[in-house]
Amino acid sequence: MPFTLQLKCMVISPLTLNLDTVHLSDEQFYQLCQNNRELKFERTASGKLIIMSPVGGESGNREAELIIDLGIWNRQTQLGYTFSSSTIFKLPNGADRSPDAAWIQRQRWESLTPEQRRKFPPIAPDFVIELRSATDELETLRQKMREYLDAGVQLGWMINPQQQQVEIYRQGRDVEVVALPCELSGEDFLPGLTLSLPLY
Repeated sequence: MPFTLQLKCMVISPLTLNLDTVHLSDEQFYQLCQNNRELKFERTASGKLIIMSPVGGESGNREAELIIDLGIWNRQTQLGYTFSSSTIFKLPNGADRSPDAAWIQRQRWESLTPEQRRKFPPIAPDFVIELRSATDELETLRQKMREYLDAGVQLGWMINPQQQQVEIYRQGRDVEVVALPCELSGEDFLPGLTLSLPLY
């Protein structure tokens, strides 16, 4: 039986819907996102649907600058592919997540089929950036960063303007907290990438 849900609303802060009685297939979730393009969705591993809030001008500008920097580095090195916050990745635990910026090594991305690339790619990025907005709960964002690591992400930056710091997540290591302003390095995973972050 087809499942149809259309949502028309203005979301101020993230809204989580517990769909205990409705189990969306991957195709149904994809169609839900396609039918409601004005909204941004994520889905947890347990099947909860998250409707993400829109960001304001400052957060949108900061996010765009991060993607530009990552994209310029990638265009110069040709080592992989860069993705915006509009991309949803299907993680190995079943969650559908959309980091603010992401990057995948060329060989891993090109190993996917054209159909997998066209829809929500079933792959964890190698690198993610999350920029905390005014509506993001800090612990929820930290849980998301840990979920990325569990999925195989090698390096992640969680930029927290509210506390003027960056949390750096790496496989098998404790989280490193760096105060803003700072210069971040892509380390061995993204060789030559450096990002200078000001005070926000």
